Amino acid sequence: MAPKWRELADRLAEQIREGKYASGDQLPQIRDLVEAGEGSKSTVHAAYKALEAEGLVTSSRGHGTVVRERAPLKRLGVARYDKAKWRDGDEVAFVADRVVSGRGYKRNEQTQTVSRAAAPAAVAEALGLPEGAEVYARARLVREGSQPTHTLTSYYRPEHVEGTRIVDPTPGPAGPGGGFRVLYDAGYEIDHIRETLFARVPTAGEARLLQLAPGDWVMELHRTTYTADGTAVEFAIGVHAATRFSWTYDFEVPDSAKPGDERK
Repeated sequence: MAPKWRELADRLAEQIREGKYASGDQLPQIRDLVEAGEGSKSTVHAAYKALEAEGLVTSSRGHGTVVRERAPLKRLGVARYDKAKWRDGDEVAFVADRVVSGRGYKRNEQTQTVSRAAAPAAVAEALGLPEGAEVYARARLVREGSQPTHTLTSYYRPEHVEGTRIVDPTPGPAGPGGGFRVLYDAGYEIDHIRETLFARVPTAGEARLLQLAPGDWVMELHRTTYTADGTAVEFAIGVHAATRFSWTYDFEVPDSAKPGDERK
């Protein structure tokens, strides 16, 4: 059975999602909820702190607890991988999303761990390796402020990234331009990318890590990154808090009758 503060936080979160409390509305004062029988002062305070940690409200002296005015982050499609951003500039893909969303970014909002691991079946297939072959796994957790937005784990063949910034666990992107720029400097220029998306219920661990409210789903992303000769140089699995993103794709409509449009 969930503690009383968690039950109260979940009920208030549901009321926020249903629109009972709109963006900019102030939640009831703690003493009012105490008097209404919602629990002790510490119970209500803990519920409000949980809502704040989940990014639903902000609290400040003199203003109380207010529902955040925040649209979902825009996650760009093709445009987020524009070479002008990472090859000729210093912008990485998720920072490009922040820019178009009008949001800022601090280096400590991305943390990562880097390890050598045996390739699971999906990773091995994408990278053209036998299952269980050794790969580098670069696992990132990305936040907006204190709120997690998504995880992304990229897998690489060791010979492609050994000795590069990609295998450096220092918080933040792998230098100017991120991992794509590192691969480019190593002689592996990105040419095309395949992405697959699907929605699902999060695992208990994902719900804790991403601070998801009960009933929230995630979007799982599989990304395979290729050079012009078809070499797969990265396979990534991302888990995104579904309600914290909008997904935008802007692309030319293919015409397979025209030369050069044969590739799907």
